[in-house]
Amino acid sequence: MKAGNANYSDVDDIPAVVPVFPLSGALLLPGSQLPLNLFEPRYLSMFDTALKSNRVVGMVQPAFSGDLGRPEKPNLCKVGCLGRITAYSETGDGRYLITLEGICRYRIIEELDVTTPFRQCRIAPFASDLGDGDEGTDVDREQLLAAFRAYLDANQLEADWNSVHKADNASLVNALSVMSPYGAAEKQALLEAPNLKSRAETLVAITEMSLARDSDDYARTLQ
Repeated sequence: MKAGNANYSDVDDIPAVVPVFPLSGALLLPGSQLPLNLFEPRYLSMFDTALKSNRVVGMVQPAFSGDLGRPEKPNLCKVGCLGRITAYSETGDGRYLITLEGICRYRIIEELDVTTPFRQCRIAPFASDLGDGDEGTDVDREQLLAAFRAYLDANQLEADWNSVHKADNASLVNALSVMSPYGAAEKQALLEAPNLKSRAETLVAITEMSLARDSDDYARTLQ
């Protein structure tokens, strides 16, 4: 599997300055997809600008610990993920339906003082996410699927197991991470995991903690 987008194989292909979209709880990973439903004027403007240039925007979460900044301009997490607009449509009520494909993670170097309604940052891309990506050959697939199955069973959910079994390790780990229903801190931990093996282990640990917590909560209701 080739991580990210085929048009970006080297750090020189990555723009040095990108518009950033702060969105809590949203996770974009290299090679994965993220659908967005946009309606705020500043973000409609941001995507208009991106569509006219390189179609690249930086997803990032607002800070969730320490100095949170101002509500109208929250501080940002230091690590986000670049995405390229691969699908776009407009609705009759002025919304944009966008699909981003993850290119690579990045670290924010500095936020720029700009006159645009949206925020822009100077970034340093993660070179390890570009070119030939991590295939996830050392991922414990059985452990990952066992945790996924336990979560589905506990929440009375179903999955397309035929598609799950066909997915390679990299696609499976990233898809399950993106779809996971966890909070901002957990999503950031999944984003910042150094490699697929670590990301899979983090996802399993988060899932097991969630299942244990839900089990304890249920037991307390019976007391």
